[in-house]
Amino acid sequence: MALNARLDHRNPLVFDTHELGRRPGALQRLTRTVEAPRDLGIQGVVGVPEGAPVELELRLESVMEGVLVTGTARATAEGECVRCLEPLELELVADFQEMFSYPDADDRGRVTAEPGDDAEDDEDRFFLEDGMFDLETVLRDAVVLALPMQPVCQDDCPGLCSACGARLADDPDHHHDAVDIRWAALQGLAGSLEDGEKDEMSGDGPGPADAAEKQEK
Repeated sequence: MALNARLDHRNPLVFDTHELGRRPGALQRLTRTVEAPRDLGIQGVVGVPEGAPVELELRLESVMEGVLVTGTARATAEGECVRCLEPLELELVADFQEMFSYPDADDRGRVTAEPGDDAEDDEDRFFLEDGMFDLETVLRDAVVLALPMQPVCQDDCPGLCSACGARLADDPDHHHDAVDIRWAALQGLAGSLEDGEKDEMSGDGPGPADAAEKQEK
């Protein structure tokens, strides 16, 4: 990751490490409640609504290469049950740890990468800028990993009826009388035969005289 461009200290997800200092082993603990940024979660599935409170607990540790940030984020995520499609809420707890390197980390004992690997390696790194770091990307990654890919309102949610779409949890005895399509034609034929027999018994069907007349013709 390239150096951050002009971090804004007013951004609630930007943290200042000047008080921590650069002496290896120095520690600082921080707590902060911030508003969730947009699209915090798994888009279209489950996530923390924009503007909802996110409680952060951070532990900053100064090391030779930079500042090691260990933390926990707590929030309430909202989504939709993948089985019954009902709205749901989940208590989110996301743990994370990330190193934010000093811009001159290579000069402070970091192993120098092989020629040609610097650009690729830097894409996976986070840097401090003027002693500050932006936690948003790290927070997003942690939240996505902590959320279920297929959220359910309860572990044993029975879902919806495949025939009519009714929510099965509301009616445990819900069912439909299944008819095997292989027997449907025979049932129709049987019904036709029964109707013919009834017509003959009622006199509506062809009588003996009619039958004789047909034979003569």
